[in-house]
Amino acid sequence: MSVSLKKGERVSLTKPGGGTLSRVRMGLGWDAVTKKGLFGRKTAQSIDLDASCLLFDAGRNLVDAVWFRQLRSKDGSVQHTGDNLTGEGEGDDEVVNVDLTKVPANVTQLVFTVNSFTGQDFSQIENAFCRLVDEGTGQEIARYELTGSGRHNAQIMAKVSRDGGGWSMTAIGAIANGRTFQDLLPEVSAHL
Repeated sequence: MSVSLKKGERVSLTKPGGGTLSRVRMGLGWDAVTKKGLFGRKTAQSIDLDASCLLFDAGRNLVDAVWFRQLRSKDGSVQHTGDNLTGEGEGDDEVVNVDLTKVPANVTQLVFTVNSFTGQDFSQIENAFCRLVDEGTGQEIARYELTGSGRHNAQIMAKVSRDGGGWSMTAIGAIANGRTFQDLLPEVSAHL
């Protein structure tokens, strides 16, 4: 059963029967708002949202980043499946796969961000969400609706943190501005 998260809420990533998750998928989906064109025709626009996964150590230092220009972490524990430039299609438009068993011991937090590389703000985006899926079962664990139609063009979505012997996910939902994850680092540091 999926948990619908609200900003600041946290969910444990412990399996219902005990044990912890080993492989998770963070999916990002969105649609561009259709605009009225000439003679009242509706026209679709292309919006390039980008999902990124930032790996931090206990000292809050950025260890690695997975994004459209680096689709795999140096250690191989995190992999981005590729850049979707339009948001067209159903379901997840961009996916970041994480093998939690292979995340290096020095990495304590994984932060997921989304930004509009083409610069459009979130008032031009609808049906945006991020979700966490148990790769072993294909079951959605948690979903965070990226509401917030506004003048911002980025959002710090969620973080997955070491929690004792397992992991937990916290929905952040903080608005930001920037075309790449590097632009978001000052805002991200406030949530570590």
